Amino acid sequence: MDIAHIWQALGWPLLRLLGSLALGLFVANLIEALNWTRFLARLAAPIIRVGHLKDVIGASFSMAFFSGVAANSLLAEAYGQGKLTDRELVLANLFNSLPTYFLHLPQMFFITVPFIGPRAAATYVGLTLAAAVARSAAILVYGRLVLPPLPDGCVVCHLTDDAFSWKKALAKAWKRFKRRLRSMVLFTVPVYVLFHYLAVWGAFEAMERFLAAHLGFLSWMTPQAVSIVVFQIAAETSAGLAAAGAMLGAGDLDHRQVVLALLVGNILSTPMRAFRHQFPYYAGIFKPKVAARLIVHNQALRAASLVAVLIGYAVLS
Repeated sequence: MDIAHIWQALGWPLLRLLGSLALGLFVANLIEALNWTRFLARLAAPIIRVGHLKDVIGASFSMAFFSGVAANSLLAEAYGQGKLTDRELVLANLFNSLPTYFLHLPQMFFITVPFIGPRAAATYVGLTLAAAVARSAAILVYGRLVLPPLPDGCVVCHLTDDAFSWKKALAKAWKRFKRRLRSMVLFTVPVYVLFHYLAVWGAFEAMERFLAAHLGFLSWMTPQAVSIVVFQIAAETSAGLAAAGAMLGAGDLDHRQVVLALLVGNILSTPMRAFRHQFPYYAGIFKPKVAARLIVHNQALRAASLVAVLIGYAVLS
């Protein structure tokens, strides 16, 4: 490949990714240095208290509504300082699935409507939203069962009330930022380049074709609905939506069948794409081993919640 193509296909996307990671990392460090996490934790205090979750988890949950990078960076800082155990880190990352979903909700809805219409789009998006709510609720229930309760009034007791100083806060944030930035670049760049060339060499396409060719367990679906699933696995989500819109417009499938097909395609296609796109970004914030573990847990719970709403919708609709 020539230099121009390498820059367009690899250099510029990698530079944008690093810029986004660096900005989120600095914001998270600055917020912690200013003790703004105390205010953010108060927003989620009634919720996290139910699940016996720590203050930094509540702060990360609140931040995730605005920046997933900043939220994960805050968790990484707390984990690195020993404020969170391995189990608490996993639970915190899973708990953030709801605000992370809300970040992409408008884009998801307004892309889906033109393809399959407002009725099917509202049903499909609503079911995926219900799955996200269920995931966070499940974490609260699990946390309440397995984590020890915090003492009364201790939701934000881990944060100090040092006198406010922009100069000290910026210096503290910059020192932490430089240390984390080196680690972030060290892991992110090689992982991103590796995944880029795996895609160029056709590794992911081969895997997706294998999955698309072994869907015999979907015999309960009509061939038209299975074709939507295949398009979602073998191509991008928009291809599955385009196929669904064509089937719906031709009258080959009704709204219920389209929604079920899109949910099945979502369950089967997302884990591979999530790992391909999220691992370089996660590895820039956490250590690669931790990043892989978080993604596996995240995708497993996500798939389980989507299977649950899929079964519920299939039975009740």
